[in-house]
Amino acid sequence: MAPQKLKVTKVLSKKDRKKIADPLIAYNVARFGESGREKLAIRLRGDDGEINGGLVGYTARDWLYIEMLFIPEEMRGKGLAGTLLQMAEDEAKRRGCIGAFIDTMSPDALGVYRRYGYETIGSLGEFAGGHTFTWLKKRFQPSEA
Repeated sequence: MAPQKLKVTKVLSKKDRKKIADPLIAYNVARFGESGREKLAIRLRGDDGEINGGLVGYTARDWLYIEMLFIPEEMRGKGLAGTLLQMAEDEAKRRGCIGAFIDTMSPDALGVYRRYGYETIGSLGEFAGGHTFTWLKKRFQPSEA
């Protein structure tokens, strides 16, 4: 059977995304079992109480994935990134995770993650402007996990 008309688009409705994602998720569950995916977020609030940064991620298949970590410029250099990472890792350990992974294009963030025990597991250095995309992981110590 030949595929129907194929078209590249910038727009994808939630309904269409679901039609693509649902069979893939079903396949993965049948093949690998439930992922146990659970959201994880830490809100960073300014003096005014407004959210202006934080950490967003999830745990699944015994790993923590940190999707986003943002510290506003005026709050940097105070150890907040390390505090957020530690809080997320502690929660991940409570959920039974054995490690964490994160990615970045920021040389500053790369240095922070390495200071907190993350090691590079791969990189792609051909992004516009000479930027490098780096993936990092951190295995939790057996006594921690």
